[in-house]
Amino acid sequence: MDMQALREEQVEKASQIVRIDDLGFAQPTLIAGADVGFEQGGDVTRAAIALLRYPSLELVEYQIARIETQMPYIPGFLSFREYPALLKAWGMLQHRPQLVVVDGQGIAHPRRLGVASHFGLLADVPTIGVAKSRLCGQFAPLDDAVGALQPLNDKQEQIGWVWRSKARCNPLFISTGHRISLPTALSFIQSCMRGYRLPEPTRWADAIASNRPAFQRWLLQDSDNRV
Repeated sequence: MDMQALREEQVEKASQIVRIDDLGFAQPTLIAGADVGFEQGGDVTRAAIALLRYPSLELVEYQIARIETQMPYIPGFLSFREYPALLKAWGMLQHRPQLVVVDGQGIAHPRRLGVASHFGLLADVPTIGVAKSRLCGQFAPLDDAVGALQPLNDKQEQIGWVWRSKARCNPLFISTGHRISLPTALSFIQSCMRGYRLPEPTRWADAIASNRPAFQRWLLQDSDNRV
């Protein structure tokens, strides 16, 4: 595998990322959450996309795509491993969301191309990266209070936000994916909270991917509504 070629591709694609608001809407009506995981010892890549009405955040559609994993795990290059399954799940959606929240980094990446940015560029959709851990950058000590906020900086540039979304939980790392500014990205994530650590779009995507009880309850309710 030509790592230098991949680095050069990252740098080139990162230069195409739009870091200002280019949303195409005043307020979205549909917002999606995306989560990528791996099955069968990493041989299968699984992408789940949850589609929610906004601002009610009611789950209305979901899709799960599974494909053969096309690239080994290489730190710093995860988006190449994850985006093919995301694009497949994206193509399966019956409705198109105006904004996608991706479980992963956006520009908060050493070469400014995490999976949220990479996918957003390829799908040409506004995206926000919401990661559960820091990949790069530094931030000042964060207060323990809910809502505590610090900028995430790297090489004299702000690349994201560090935000405590829930008490006694580690903070989230929020960054521009594509076609959205850092302030607007933060504002949308704050509007998507319902008392959990994760915003509803990625919380639902994770619940669907992992077949969690909340998703099982939704399936039962949805089945009842169809009868």
